[in-house]
Amino acid sequence: MLAKNDDAVFLRSPDQWPIANHSHLCENREQFSLVNISQSVRLVSSVPSPHSELVGALYRDHRGWLLSWLRRNVACPQRAEDLSQDTFVRLLGRDELLTPREPRAFLVAIAKGLLFDYFRRAALEQAYLAELMLIPEGEQPSVEEQQLILEDLKAIDRLLGKLSTKARAAFLYNRLDGLGHAEIAEKLGVSVPRVRQYLAQGIRQCYIALYGEPT
Repeated sequence: MLAKNDDAVFLRSPDQWPIANHSHLCENREQFSLVNISQSVRLVSSVPSPHSELVGALYRDHRGWLLSWLRRNVACPQRAEDLSQDTFVRLLGRDELLTPREPRAFLVAIAKGLLFDYFRRAALEQAYLAELMLIPEGEQPSVEEQQLILEDLKAIDRLLGKLSTKARAAFLYNRLDGLGHAEIAEKLGVSVPRVRQYLAQGIRQCYIALYGEPT
């Protein structure tokens, strides 16, 4: 079930996110050295992509600034490093990419999307671990089973990540908590017909995951 604290993570806008402090998710690895950074620049520039030159230039000019911004929003230094790298890798995978007028604002917009995914996955893992604590020790699944369950939950989360925050919350309220349309509408501050639309969107995403795009 979704805990009340999880609702805030699902429904907040990026500007309202707290600084992440998931120390149990942060590996104690050394920060990148100058050698690591130079290697990363070469890696970004060498990934096959029609945008390699542009992304490489953005990386060299703004990666340090973006990393500082991420460190102010993520308590784990290594996680900030990973998110900064992922921001540029995301750009390499785009079909179209034009030189941005405001490079730093552009990069922050990409990083905020990745931050949202990170906070959501962290909240999901914390909620799962909290539920495990309620199960008597002798009845808890094995470590291997726990890992498989968590991976399944993350897969579902990625699937629902294509929905809007309210559509995702509505679907989870309905499928996990068993709430009716009127109850969900009251929680989300929307109409019942809107809730029905949200649930239809969630069901469609599940269909696509199982069978592909409908023809």
